[in-house]
Amino acid sequence: MANKHIDEVSGVETTGHSWDGIRELNNPLPAWWVWTFYFTIVWAIGYMVIYPAIPLVSGNTQGIWGWSSRGAVNADLTAAKAAQAQFVDQIAAKDVAGILADDNLRQFAIAGGAAAFKVNCVQCHGSGAAGSPGYPNLNDNDWLWGGSADAIYTTLTHGIRYASDADTRVSEMPAFADILNADQVGQVAAYAASLAGGQADAAKVEAGKTVFAENCASCHGEDAKGGRDFGAPNLTDAIALYAADEAAIAAQIAKPKHGVMPAWGARLGDTTVKQLAVYVHSLGGGE
Repeated sequence: MANKHIDEVSGVETTGHSWDGIRELNNPLPAWWVWTFYFTIVWAIGYMVIYPAIPLVSGNTQGIWGWSSRGAVNADLTAAKAAQAQFVDQIAAKDVAGILADDNLRQFAIAGGAAAFKVNCVQCHGSGAAGSPGYPNLNDNDWLWGGSADAIYTTLTHGIRYASDADTRVSEMPAFADILNADQVGQVAAYAASLAGGQADAAKVEAGKTVFAENCASCHGEDAKGGRDFGAPNLTDAIALYAADEAAIAAQIAKPKHGVMPAWGARLGDTTVKQLAVYVHSLGGGE
């Protein structure tokens, strides 16, 4: 005791530590804090006994109650699937038209399709389905293969230019750089730009009209409004998948880009594809 230092001001023993002449008082911890600390130790031991807690080589202790948050989530998911089963079974049994005719089933399909869209489709078409260059906007009325619910279902099921599906939608615009000379490509590009009211070289437009009639009308139609049965786009509206101005149109005519859409039927199953078709149709651009 003779070696213990007592603080002159408080009369409390110090710990013996000193920092730049500052000493630390050896005050005992408050009783409430000590008992709280002991309680947390008891609580932790009880928790490890009751709940899964201690990691093992190939798992963990299960606890005497055998409860886990993961198990609770699985139970909730099982219950949700059981509640949805009646609707899912009806969707599986009906075609798209039958689903649309049943309001309750249609609403369920829209909700399910929206969830599937967020997981599988937003990467290309965007979260709002507005698309981007090379990826179609699903909210408008410009549909290369038709915008009816059945047509959308077929496109989703078999994809577009998807080599692994024998029934995939197939349309490929020729590389006209191998067919037309550079002047002709420029002329028909000017004519195509003028069709939608875009700026174009007036001197080329008239000549381009002749080039179009001889090389392009067979797919896009004499009125240039396209052919949905084989994926030829309408050139008279202001909607362009790859090219909008004269120079970009010329590049697409010379060496066209051909996008590929997966065949979702094999990946997601027919029931999910039906729900996706109903959801996409509900966005406002469906016919």
